Amino acid sequence: MKDKLWIMVKKVIRQADVVLEVVDSRNPEGTRSRIVERYVKSLGKPLIIVINKADLVPREVLDEWKNVLSREFPTIYISAQKRLGTRRLWIILKKYRRNSKLKVAVVGYPNVGKSMIINLLKGRHSVGTSPIPGFTKHTQAVRAAKWLKVIDTPGVVPLREKDEVSLVLKCSISPEELEDPVTPALGLIKIALEKNPTVFKETYGIESTDPLKIIEELAERRKLYLKGGRLNIEEAARIIIRDWQKGKLVFYFLPNEPIG
Repeated sequence: MKDKLWIMVKKVIRQADVVLEVVDSRNPEGTRSRIVERYVKSLGKPLIIVINKADLVPREVLDEWKNVLSREFPTIYISAQKRLGTRRLWIILKKYRRNSKLKVAVVGYPNVGKSMIINLLKGRHSVGTSPIPGFTKHTQAVRAAKWLKVIDTPGVVPLREKDEVSLVLKCSISPEELEDPVTPALGLIKIALEKNPTVFKETYGIESTDPLKIIEELAERRKLYLKGGRLNIEEAARIIIRDWQKGKLVFYFLPNEPIG
């Protein structure tokens, strides 16, 4: 199925004049698709990196990332949800306008906010959005202006990624899809503590720095119990993963840091 969606994405890229690659501000390098970038370059088409969810990361960090990524591709940062940076996006798109028309493909991993960016350009709710990775299952085109057509694409990358911690970190898998959510949640918690040792105190009021105890304490606080009074740590693990995907649990990577 992923291969079929990737074929669909490639078709849209071939039809587009410009490609917007949307990445997550908390993990810009980790949410880049080198496969997409190589394919766009092979076609000789311009690619613009759009760092989305800018409201979750300090501006100085965003500026650092912009400077680093701009060495390879034109880069801007915005927050589609908070409607910040709209002017930057319009300005850079107008630079590529030719013959009074422009067709733009919006690509990227699931849950980076591709559909939100299209809605931002359109000016009203026109494309479905969801915090569930893989929500967009087919291409959707909208007319954002008389001269601008924007096409959303399914989030189909990383195509061959199998490591669940990496997929969770990249928001590329729904916690409901995980047969065992605890193991990837433990990996996510470990990385979160390395980036921000107080993040679980700030988010949940939990002071422990032991990953398993954090999950158990969250289950206790949320009164998540199974039959017999056993803690439902699986559901607590899913909540942590879900909160990371929704931007409620916040930590971020700096340029040149290793990606978890």
